[in-house]
Amino acid sequence: MDTRVEMRDNDLRSSHFFDVEKYPTITFQSKKVEAAGADKLKVTGDLTIHGVTKEVVLDVDGPSPAVKDQQGTQHMGAAATTRINRMDYGVSGAPGVAGDEITITLDIEMTKPAPK
Repeated sequence: MDTRVEMRDNDLRSSHFFDVEKYPTITFQSKKVEAAGADKLKVTGDLTIHGVTKEVVLDVDGPSPAVKDQQGTQHMGAAATTRINRMDYGVSGAPGVAGDEITITLDIEMTKPAPK
């Protein structure tokens, strides 16, 4: 979690909001992938936050074309976003600190090692 404000990030990680000590991970399990235009995908799956699972759709830009580095490892990238209501996941917190509707942004790098 990174809002670029350390004090706010620490508050969001606390038991007031995401309670990362009790719920250290957020998971997404994809169920369906659909083309949504040139270099765009819609990925439907189950998002689990704070012990609550709900179906969401990720809007994905990419993946980028594969690029090999000097060791032969292939790299691809993608970016994905979705909007959720944090209250649907039991993430409360002080009013005015964070809105109920939040955007989740994922910057993803995929690698495939070179054959041995």
